[in-house]
Amino acid sequence: MDDRPIGIFDSGIGGTSIWGEIQELMPYENCIYLADSKYAPYGEKSQERILELSIKNTEYLLNQNCKLIVVACNTATTNAISYLRANYNVPFIGIEPAIKPAAINTKSKIIGILATKGTLSSGLFHSTTKNHAAGITVLEQRGTGLVEMIENDQLRSKELYQLLESYIKPMLDQGMDYLVLGCTHYPYLIPLLKKMLPEHVTIIDSGEAVARQTKIVLEKNGLLSNATKLGSHQFYTNGDETVLSSIIESTTVKYTVQSKDF
Repeated sequence: MDDRPIGIFDSGIGGTSIWGEIQELMPYENCIYLADSKYAPYGEKSQERILELSIKNTEYLLNQNCKLIVVACNTATTNAISYLRANYNVPFIGIEPAIKPAAINTKSKIIGILATKGTLSSGLFHSTTKNHAAGITVLEQRGTGLVEMIENDQLRSKELYQLLESYIKPMLDQGMDYLVLGCTHYPYLIPLLKKMLPEHVTIIDSGEAVARQTKIVLEKNGLLSNATKLGSHQFYTNGDETVLSSIIESTTVKYTVQSKDF
């Protein structure tokens, strides 16, 4: 059994949606979360730059003695996780858009995916789509500008609602009945999406599945904590501390938020 922390990183605050699922499933685990907001969004960057940032975050977390690293960013997963797994001696958990369950369950045979440019243009995304969505129409929509607005604490703004609606309406008009969220920032848009989507459209994100996979890998490697008290959670950001604090303030777990230059 192992009381070292789980390390989690994302290009900002979006991966806190994954952290929330992990701490709910495994409340006795300690976590360290890196919000790389200074360089958000990753989705508009080159593969080389995404890899550099992912290496930077990985090495920071390993220096904090993390036992496993969750790449809580779709773009970093699709562009960097193969390299990370080959070059560092800890387990890595990645996150991919949940195309498979959407493709299996769609009745209209039309699914929408809202994601960043970096995810939609990656080889891993295209192979996943090819393997799991044969005979299904996949409507790809770049969510340009959404991550920046979430990072700038504009979740409740009229501008964000209008931008999101402009991305969703064309997919609705083409008959989608499943919407896959392909960025860890996007679960924070679910309250807005529910206002603009009819009841027959199902929203899918990967958070719960990532938490379950994290637990499976910890068990398999003998890394689960045997603590009997609730875990502690350390959040580091190189961006605006208040935005990160506001997104997690409703949690009841013990946590601290600190600004760090990493």
